[in-house]
Amino acid sequence: MIKTTVRVDGMSCGMCESHVNEAVRKAFSVKRVTSSRKKGRTEILSAEPLNPEQLRAVITETGYAVGDIDSVPYEKKGFSLFG
Repeated sequence: MIKTTVRVDGMSCGMCESHVNEAVRKAFSVKRVTSSRKKGRTEILSAEPLNPEQLRAVITETGYAVGDIDSVPYEKKGFSLFG
């Protein structure tokens, strides 16, 4: 799994977050996408790395400004009773 974090400026409400999330879902095969107007970012979980330039274009087309895009391997942090 890959976690991609995108700096997104211009989101001001829940509908803005939804527009960004829907655009990402339509353009890429993702496990999860969440946006936060308060944090000014979108976090995406995917099985494969996403093309940063394509991601930038998809979000920019929705009317928002895209800043830094960072991708890192993601491992779900589990809860264990034994460790």
